[in-house]
Amino acid sequence: MRTVTTPRPGRPWPAPPRLIATDLDGTLLREDKTVSPRTVSALAAAEAAGIDVFFVTGRPLRWMEPVKDYVHGHGLAICNNGAAVVDMASAPGENRFVKLRPLARAAALEVVELLRALAPGTSFAIERTGHGLQHEPTYPRLYVEAEDLVAPAEKLLAEGGAGGTEPILKVLARHPSMDPDAFLTRGREAVGDRAVLTRSSAGALLEISGPGVSKASTLEECCAERGISPSEVVAFGDMPNDIEMLSWSGAGYAMGNAHPTVLAAAGHRTLTNEEDGVAAVIERILAAR
Repeated sequence: MRTVTTPRPGRPWPAPPRLIATDLDGTLLREDKTVSPRTVSALAAAEAAGIDVFFVTGRPLRWMEPVKDYVHGHGLAICNNGAAVVDMASAPGENRFVKLRPLARAAALEVVELLRALAPGTSFAIERTGHGLQHEPTYPRLYVEAEDLVAPAEKLLAEGGAGGTEPILKVLARHPSMDPDAFLTRGREAVGDRAVLTRSSAGALLEISGPGVSKASTLEECCAERGISPSEVVAFGDMPNDIEMLSWSGAGYAMGNAHPTVLAAAGHRTLTNEEDGVAAVIERILAAR
């Protein structure tokens, strides 16, 4: 097995780690969406040693149940790219929101208008705090859920409209043919500071959050509340929505399978998700203690 690589010799973390922040898909999870026994053991050993483990993901709350057991009944998860913090210790189906950083309805409508003009053919979906996904008829769905609500985005986002009044956590914009990186670059130029645009999918799918909302900024808030400094955080990720978190952390690790921009931005690199790259670093942290 290849060793964990890092551009700096010796221990790559500037202070003894107190918190591990890890993305899920493409990072902690293997391609079949499972977590290996080795990684489960490493997470449990880290927690037993007094190191907190946070899942920091673009996933919505309703997609967190399958990975809930891997935090061993406690801990927090940062979901929707930082728009929500969830208490993972609650009973099944009763996860409790600890923090919400929603996108304003008017701003969401403006972003939809701008992206429609920029890239005709774009379809939209809206993630709120409730169950199910609100999406347009043309928005492609991998998984159809009973609570899905289908209507044009303008109706879903209208005041008093079909989408209801629950806070908006994320807007999704998908284009059927644009280059994913070009869509992100042009989308950011068009939207400006009205919202935060990022991506974590292989396709041309933009994930849109409120101004200043990201995995990094919400993780920073959670760490400040616990008296944990950036130098005491080790983070893992593989896609552009992880870049800010990896840069903010004392030791940010790009997975061996990461997007080129993540590999270029991160200070360190570990093995791929299929090779248990997160576990490899955790084992090294624990051995150093």
